[in-house]
Amino acid sequence: MMSQITPQPIDLLIEARWIVPVEPHGVVFENHAVAVDGDRIVALLPIADARAAYAPRERVELAEHALIPGLINSHTHNPMTLLRGLADDLPLMVWLQQHIWPAEAKVIGPEFVRDGVELAVAEMLRGGTTCANENYFFPDVIGATYRRMGFRAVVGLPVIEFPTAWAKSQDEYFERAGEVHDSFRGDNLVSTAFAPHAPYTVSDESFERIRVLSDQLDIPVHLHTHETAHEVEDEKAKSGLRPFQRLQKLGLVNDRLIAVHMTQLTDGEIAACAAAGVSVVHCPESNLKLASGFCPAEKLRVAGVNVALGTDGCASNNDLDMFGEMRTAALLAKAVAGDAAAFDAAFALRAATLNGAKAIGLEAKIGSIEVGKQADFAAIRLSDLETQPMFHVISQLVYATGRHQVSDVWIAGKRKLAARELIGVDTAAILDKTRAWRERIVAG
Repeated sequence: MMSQITPQPIDLLIEARWIVPVEPHGVVFENHAVAVDGDRIVALLPIADARAAYAPRERVELAEHALIPGLINSHTHNPMTLLRGLADDLPLMVWLQQHIWPAEAKVIGPEFVRDGVELAVAEMLRGGTTCANENYFFPDVIGATYRRMGFRAVVGLPVIEFPTAWAKSQDEYFERAGEVHDSFRGDNLVSTAFAPHAPYTVSDESFERIRVLSDQLDIPVHLHTHETAHEVEDEKAKSGLRPFQRLQKLGLVNDRLIAVHMTQLTDGEIAACAAAGVSVVHCPESNLKLASGFCPAEKLRVAGVNVALGTDGCASNNDLDMFGEMRTAALLAKAVAGDAAAFDAAFALRAATLNGAKAIGLEAKIGSIEVGKQADFAAIRLSDLETQPMFHVISQLVYATGRHQVSDVWIAGKRKLAARELIGVDTAAILDKTRAWRERIVAG
């Protein structure tokens, strides 16, 4: 008599027409399932085998969908969602100094930050994003809001050389950074990184303190650099060095550095990034909109640099759409490189997932659909007219899919979006608060 194998009880079985795990690279599994128990992936296998092996408490059938790792927005200022569209069609420094900074000064505080993050989380979930690398003031409030909403984030600990509503002195920035880091130590969803604003707003002394603390705490350093040609020329006039050279001199060019924008790079700087293990976050739509320049994304990829993608803040993009970012990154890289094969679709998806995880130091935890990793997923319905006929799933995801086709999202095994409906998010309240902030900002 044959022995009966008792199916193993698990929390969740997701059965999909296609699963794109990202690792192995460029692979698509057809008619496969992901088994999840608690917050972790326990198996990836054909649907028939999964049904025999597991007894799930919940089964989700996605017959017309691709399941991908949750997208990772590797550079954003999410409280600034409340400044979306405030000042458009302006160069970076005019936009920043004459419009954004004055508007922020009038409204910035814990409530503004909390409400902006709530709006951003709702938008990101509806676009398949499950993790954000955050860079803004009041990181204590930012982290607490992400935690409350069950969203994964790396929260930047801001350092800048002038007083703000968050801190009045260099010492206070560092004291508060330490307190916020400690408050999220060991949290499954929220971790921290240092977020010095940029070389032109941060002193050598602060950078040296950050380098020491980053080493001690083993956390990344997330900053804007080489965003515009003007920034590079200003630094050369001031110190005789390009900003990247100054960071090298200060010991910050290492595998903890998350260098954002990087539109102005020499071949030597690209080689140095590759040798040191620097991660570059490419924000193509923000750079295009502000005419900041073109990140040499394909040169970086060929050199072996870890290239991730970010939207930047809603005040300069004006959305948190990582599907749009993937498409723009792939198309722009081809034009910049003069090569139609550059920055292919599979790499674009990797840049928005596993490379983002690596940039923020979480590649062992998220970024791909692999056994042992956190169950962070986005399901995309590909049966729409706009994504038919189906020849190549990954190409379709990058070149034809819109974020409105994201149907379901999970973070750490918990469903956050079901058939386009947000779970546990009061959208009416978010919209009411957003309208109230608009009135306050307009009133000045």
